[in-house]
Amino acid sequence: MTFDGKFSDSLVVDQLDKLSVSFLVHDLEVRRGGCAGNISFGLGTLGIRPVLVGAVGEDFADYRSWLERHGVDCSHIHVSPTRHTARFVCTTDSTHAQIASFYPGAMSESREIELEPIVARVGEPAYVLIGPDDPEGMLRHTQECLQRGYRFVADPSQQLAFGDGDLIRQLIDGADILVTNEYETHVIEKKTGWTADDVYERVGLQVTTLGAHGVRIRGREQELLEVPAAKNVTAVEPTGVGDAFRAGFLAALGWELSLERAAQVGCVLAAYVVETVGPQEYSFTPAEFVARVRESYGDAAADDIAAHIG
Repeated sequence: MTFDGKFSDSLVVDQLDKLSVSFLVHDLEVRRGGCAGNISFGLGTLGIRPVLVGAVGEDFADYRSWLERHGVDCSHIHVSPTRHTARFVCTTDSTHAQIASFYPGAMSESREIELEPIVARVGEPAYVLIGPDDPEGMLRHTQECLQRGYRFVADPSQQLAFGDGDLIRQLIDGADILVTNEYETHVIEKKTGWTADDVYERVGLQVTTLGAHGVRIRGREQELLEVPAAKNVTAVEPTGVGDAFRAGFLAALGWELSLERAAQVGCVLAAYVVETVGPQEYSFTPAEFVARVRESYGDAAADDIAAHIG
């Protein structure tokens, strides 16, 4: 929502203990989101059929239909009988100050989900991506992946701000892939007390997104690889860009392409998101996507990816 005035005009500093204010907003935009939904949607647009696992409320029906139309398997989602789906509500004023609330709702029930029964029905996963969720749920799913030998991607994202060093260490140690942005990389090192080399020793690959500068990949057996961002990007709004990169990167790994190609696919998909308002408002044909890869990374990259997309 957008408020045309300034929040500060309605606040009396010495009366904040009696705060009761209301703002007349002139618009309301409701957009589908959430890291798991965004990543699954991106995988679906590239022709992968991801299995979405999480906890939602009974108000999820419309969102479920949208995701299923875009190739996402939603048949293993836990539906809470008592809580609504997690929701983020934000109002921005004319100075870009924001008042926001996050309702976790049904998300807190993700700790009740066990992965093995799902794997028994859908088959061995290429990867289990453990994104920001109920911390107890994230920890349970990480431990189950380690116990059962499922390859997993640690993507703690927003939970890094709230998790302590012990939780973060448990979510990362043993991951096949750790995905963060550059700021989150420093948060991990600060809270865990690990150096960059300590992190590299505990994960197979560390993939660090660098915004407009592309992506950096390094690991125990991987020399430093840097891939630039896609070319000719007109940035509009960044929400969901990191999720799109993850979707493209994992799709290309599923196609058994190289890490360089995976990063390129991720960067191109991220470009589509940053050029739209909302994390799932983009669309393209396979030919359009390949043309954009060709423009940014050359003929060889485009030819490799054209054989798989769609």
